Amino acid sequence: MSGHSKWHTIKHKKGALDAKRGKIFTKLIKEITIAARSGGSGDVNINARLRKAVSDAKAANMPNDTIDKAIKRGTGELDGVSYDEITYEGYGPGGVAVMINTTTDNRNRTVSEIRHLLSKNGGNLGESNSVSWMFNRKGQIVVDATLKSEDEMMEIALEAGADDVTSDADTHQILTTPEDFHTVLEAIKAKGIEPMSAELAMIPQNTIKLEGGDATKMLKLYEALDDHDDVQSVYANFEIDDADME
Repeated sequence: MSGHSKWHTIKHKKGALDAKRGKIFTKLIKEITIAARSGGSGDVNINARLRKAVSDAKAANMPNDTIDKAIKRGTGELDGVSYDEITYEGYGPGGVAVMINTTTDNRNRTVSEIRHLLSKNGGNLGESNSVSWMFNRKGQIVVDATLKSEDEMMEIALEAGADDVTSDADTHQILTTPEDFHTVLEAIKAKGIEPMSAELAMIPQNTIKLEGGDATKMLKLYEALDDHDDVQSVYANFEIDDADME
């Protein structure tokens, strides 16, 4: 779905609604805990993944005390649940490739529930590496197109080291290497631009256009997966016209 402005706008609005409900806190706490553990440090100045996780948590108005406790659980200073990161691969309606990143304290429960959501919504769970080869890992930053002109955004992003910038009526979408992601993100923010979203994402090499029933099923599947407490992110190689998206 990379490159579809309507989809990014919908995800942004849904994220804001989830934040209001407090639903997003669970996922953010897991990410902070994992980032502190896997990055080998609870210091945001030297742990880039943790710095991004804490920034996202603050943007969602998470209390500092909650953030600090999550960091300390990750570094082992406080007792807490031990989480594992697992990526599941599978297929959605129309043969769409789907990658699902999860953080779980119970592998058996999570794989069972992910398999159920896929089968219930016209998809199925695949083997490891069954679809990952269809994606490239990239930094992806999405900016509201009303904040800067296409030329201005391109100049800022490319000077900071971005690989590519594409624009449409609603958004500017900046792609970077994983290594340059944080540098480009900070350069954009330094210009007073707050992105709609910024993440290390799996970008599909090619997309499958869905229409009608398959489009409806795919959107329902995506939302069901995104709403699951153990799911941190979902990537898929589908494309849907604005008319069907509505």
